[in-house]
Amino acid sequence: MKYIRKSAERGSASFGWLNSKHSFSFGRYYDPKHMGISVLRVINEDVVMPGHGFGKHGHRDMEIVSYVIEGALKHEDSEGNSYIVPAGDVQRMSAGKGVMHSEFNASDNEHVKFLQIWITPSSKGIAPSYEQTTIKQAGPLTPLVTPQGNGGSLSIHQDASIHRLVLEAGQSLTLEASRTGYLHLISGSATVNYQHFNHRFESGDAFASTANETYQVVAESALEALWFDLPV
Repeated sequence: MKYIRKSAERGSASFGWLNSKHSFSFGRYYDPKHMGISVLRVINEDVVMPGHGFGKHGHRDMEIVSYVIEGALKHEDSEGNSYIVPAGDVQRMSAGKGVMHSEFNASDNEHVKFLQIWITPSSKGIAPSYEQTTIKQAGPLTPLVTPQGNGGSLSIHQDASIHRLVLEAGQSLTLEASRTGYLHLISGSATVNYQHFNHRFESGDAFASTANETYQVVAESALEALWFDLPV
């Protein structure tokens, strides 16, 4: 395995209204050993308390994907988009040449938990854009984000894809990394078999692989994860 990232070793931030865990260096958390994988720059696991959120702020030249795990997220931006993103939905905002946006918990009595994912784009200065959709699981591995928006997935301005992996306890799936792969566990636990060695991963854990490596993922409990296919 090229890289293993354990949940307990992630950076963290707590502001009362927000609890966040950073897989890679972000904000006040900096570690030169954890600066991202390929074009994947940020995976933050954010839990926002009821009635709170991120006020209007700016981004540019970044593909920002949000995957809501629990609750609902309210998104607004300077392009006129205003949407509620419920649990299970995925959204993609291309910041491009510059955009202002805010993200708030859509509920006054329940928290919202979501993954905030940043991917560097293949081109700078593009027009900002926004997409959001509900994608039903179709088999163990279902595309959420692809370069061309194939199979009902959202599109992205980068040669990168994100798939949702769902397995029931006892089920298994073989992952083949043709380029750089990255598996991030959202919930559940699994044993990953690689070169006759077994590695155990739990919620929040992740690992990266190099090209032409094969992994067998065996779910110990009901498992949900994101599988990233990234440039070498």
